[in-house]
Amino acid sequence: MTTLTALPGGTWTLGDRTVTRFGYGAMQLAGPGVVGPPADPDGALAVLRAAVDAGITHVDTSDAYGPRVTNTLIRQALHPYPASLLIATKVGATRDAQGGWPTARRPQDLRRQVQDNLDGLGVETLDLVNLRMGDARGPQPGPVAEALETLAELQQEGRVRHVGLSNVTAEQVAEARTVVPVVCVQNMYNLAVRHDDDLVDDLARDGIAYVPFFPLGGFSPLQSSALSAVAGRLGVTTMAVALAWLLQRSPNILLIPGTSSVTHLRENIAGAATVLSEEDLADLDAIAG
Repeated sequence: MTTLTALPGGTWTLGDRTVTRFGYGAMQLAGPGVVGPPADPDGALAVLRAAVDAGITHVDTSDAYGPRVTNTLIRQALHPYPASLLIATKVGATRDAQGGWPTARRPQDLRRQVQDNLDGLGVETLDLVNLRMGDARGPQPGPVAEALETLAELQQEGRVRHVGLSNVTAEQVAEARTVVPVVCVQNMYNLAVRHDDDLVDDLARDGIAYVPFFPLGGFSPLQSSALSAVAGRLGVTTMAVALAWLLQRSPNILLIPGTSSVTHLRENIAGAATVLSEEDLADLDAIAG
């Protein structure tokens, strides 16, 4: 088994838990469009077990994935869970018949979603619950206090251990921190999408994790060509460069790349260990410009 420090990036303290900075996102284990079961259930179980066997201690999921698919797979593959494993879940949106993600942030909605995650994972307390704000277009301005007050109540009741945020603005992060301790922020961020640069640095100073999703999302054809050029020079994949850049960008960045393939999981781990030189970093930083 790979040790915690052997995984790329080492570890980070998330709340009161030490986790590997290289984690795993379970969204891709559901069917197309994150709806329905996987085409290969046994393969999905194998990926989850391979992730834990590799030493990964941070797995990201949600009852809305499927819905109820990824949590069920995680329970089948990994329960009873290793004491070292932190499972992060997400609330604030549900699924409709068209595969959309309608918001659901009223107190009764959040309580139901937390209970659904508890039941699906087979636990009495959720390690970490991220409140998803905004919509499919990205973060949207608006208050977060009411929804977080509900999660704070659930925290006091022992159903939630730690609280995080997803799809939020910097202003919403600041407001949230007046309501409840925030241990992480999960937003879209990568080489081409750098709007959270200041937020990443601010959170790092305060010991709060930043968890980017879509490491290769939002690239223009020109930006993709620039990324491919660096990857070709290093003899690695574009995903390897994207993941390695995130790990080198700031020590509070935690990765949750998803895959439904054990082979791709191992490739992602190996790729994230790519060492980028100052020349590489300069070329990559120019992508955002």
